Amino acid sequence: MTYETKADPLDAVFETAAPAVEALRGEVARLTSLVTARSVERPALAETKAATVANGPKGGVAVPETIDAVIDSVLAAESPIRAIAQVVDVGSANYRKLITTSGVISGWVSETAGRPETDTPDFAEIAPPMGELYANPAASQAMLDDAMFDVEAWLGGEIGREFARAEGIAFVGGDGINKPRGFLATPTSSAGDATRPFGTLQTLASGAAGGFAATSPEDRLIDLVHTLAAPYRQGASWVMNAGTLARIRKMKDGDGAFLWQPALAADQPATLLGYPVIEAAAMPDIADGSLSIAFGNFRAGYLIAQRRETVVLRDPFSNKPFVHFYATKRVGGTVVDSRAIKLMVFSA
Repeated sequence: MTYETKADPLDAVFETAAPAVEALRGEVARLTSLVTARSVERPALAETKAATVANGPKGGVAVPETIDAVIDSVLAAESPIRAIAQVVDVGSANYRKLITTSGVISGWVSETAGRPETDTPDFAEIAPPMGELYANPAASQAMLDDAMFDVEAWLGGEIGREFARAEGIAFVGGDGINKPRGFLATPTSSAGDATRPFGTLQTLASGAAGGFAATSPEDRLIDLVHTLAAPYRQGASWVMNAGTLARIRKMKDGDGAFLWQPALAADQPATLLGYPVIEAAAMPDIADGSLSIAFGNFRAGYLIAQRRETVVLRDPFSNKPFVHFYATKRVGGTVVDSRAIKLMVFSA
């Protein structure tokens, strides 16, 4: 009886508080669902921001790796000399390469005759001139935030195309001053391999000033092929621009067959006298005294030295409200084996 008397007031309290507890539970459920919905939406927003670039306090001038990847892919596609030359990655501008300019000399002797000392190989040190390519385009922060396309990817493509254009010119005709030395800037001579100084490229006259000989112009192309020593001919290729190639594509042999042969498959190059043709826009047009055709084994004859990474610096601070994308790439190049590349000079 005493227990019943004490429990009745407690029951009354619980009955009075029950509606408030249920209301509190409903509010908690509502807030929980709201937080859950916002947490579902938040990753999409965070992913969008991460697709741009790091904020200053959390990354300073960091840049997404995708920009560098775009630049590398465009370079590979639009720099034709890269595809046939020897490319090495270096860690500094002090890269050196040794090449032997003469082989070991041997001799014949009888069984009991003395063995005089023979000559040892001579070495030449090759130091490719290095230079730094740079680009510094800018975009406003509003454009980066509001543009309906990927501005940074587009800038990466533009930088890559410009780097490819500048490289293509330097690998062919660069003077070696803060840039690669092109193979057309190398000293030339008409002397053969046996008498020509090392580091000098051999030239062969086309037979007419500013053009090909009037009769049998294809003969000089055949002669150019065979000025290249046999060990170099495997892996050799032609290099010329579109205008020169257009003239050669019209040439026929004595049987009326075209010297130029189209590619038999999509992944194979067109050939001239059985050797692939590389079209390089930086090669000069045919003119009096021009070096408009090169033939050789460029993997043996021309070296490209580069810092592999393209450094891209995102700078949102120096020129507000613009964001600058400062891209640099260190590249060098030079002829390493002057016996591996031959040039045709358009002269009589």
